[in-house]
Amino acid sequence: MPRQPQYEEHLAYVIASLNRQLEEDLQESLRPEGIAIEQFRILSALNASEGRPMGELASAVLVDPATLTKIVDRMVTDALVYRAPSAQDRRRVLIFTAPKGKAVYRRLKGITQSQQNGLIERLDKVQAANLTQMLRGLMRP
Repeated sequence: MPRQPQYEEHLAYVIASLNRQLEEDLQESLRPEGIAIEQFRILSALNASEGRPMGELASAVLVDPATLTKIVDRMVTDALVYRAPSAQDRRRVLIFTAPKGKAVYRRLKGITQSQQNGLIERLDKVQAANLTQMLRGLMRP
């Protein structure tokens, strides 16, 4: 009978451990700027596509909607983002990046690029692309 792997050998455990390490490293890099990782992800998502509804934004930044509301409230108070009604449906509220948020994002986007470059250096471009493809293949559609 084959030996059962220890939990530390399980693929899900290895992926979760790496994710935790990467998030801790990123948070540590963002800390001096006073920006939480979730706030940075929101600014990144809005940089890719301005005027996003809360549900879509929550999915994009990997945060549950209730938590996202609290984070966005804080970011509105800090003048990083603002809410505005959709031009197509005035009942629908969209989130946009405020000028201060755009400046913060421009200043900090190199941090995530540096992390990405470090990962690629530790593997190589082909291995990194293959790993990304394999991990996406494990994700639910």
